[in-house]
Amino acid sequence: MRRIYTLLVTVLLFTSCSAHKNAISTSKARKNNKAIQKRNRESIAAHKDLTSLEYIERFKAIAIQEMNSYGIPASITLAQGLFESGSGNSDLAKFANNHFGIKCGSTWTGESYYKNDDNENDCFRVYNNPEESFRDHSEFLKKKNYARLFELDKNDFNGWAYGLKACGYATNPKYPQLLLNIITKYQLDQYDRPEGEIAKIKREDRVLGEINQTVNQPQQDSITKTTPDDKIYTVKQGDTLYNISKRFGITVDDLKELNKLPDTGIKIGQKLVVVK
Repeated sequence: MRRIYTLLVTVLLFTSCSAHKNAISTSKARKNNKAIQKRNRESIAAHKDLTSLEYIERFKAIAIQEMNSYGIPASITLAQGLFESGSGNSDLAKFANNHFGIKCGSTWTGESYYKNDDNENDCFRVYNNPEESFRDHSEFLKKKNYARLFELDKNDFNGWAYGLKACGYATNPKYPQLLLNIITKYQLDQYDRPEGEIAKIKREDRVLGEINQTVNQPQQDSITKTTPDDKIYTVKQGDTLYNISKRFGITVDDLKELNKLPDTGIKIGQKLVVVK
């Protein structure tokens, strides 16, 4: 009797886990996707497969715009778009205007499109147009575990390529090389622009401030799986203890206490503990 009970519990647990893993049945996923395709039938009918060069020409302006707003190199955004969407010709790009393979996550309130990926019937975000996908790509990266990437120069595509992998964006161990090969092949770094030290500090403070505002809000997603060790910050030119405190959501007094600082004086290259 005890063995039967144990077996029953095991079966129930397995069924429960399976049901959680596949939150929607295949029939419901198919019905949902048909509705999305029907709603977008005009744009789908007008879709013309793009070459990689045509894709770059079509979306380089918005990639540059996002770079200037957030500091993500335009070359990285274009390379990711080319790779993730198959130059805009994937089903997700055609039917859902999703060019970066961004999954729904717990905070997504818009429409969804389902396809097999890591799991059966994984949920992906649906956008009204490709431009919304590019903007959401920038917003998606504004999470605590990606914060250190926004301290890179906005033309440091090498740093971003390796940083995205290190911060958990992709599970493919060759992801940085894939992006860098695309950037080199199509000379995408021609769209990147350097920025002055003052402009960089202002951008960092703004973007990192926005990240810190949402740091206590749950932002689960199925792409991000790892959190980097971001407890140490290296002082750069133009930094003050006050603007560092704003970036990391900590008071100046706490910074002084954590680092045993007698006053607010800091030096370039000095390493500071920024997390309590």
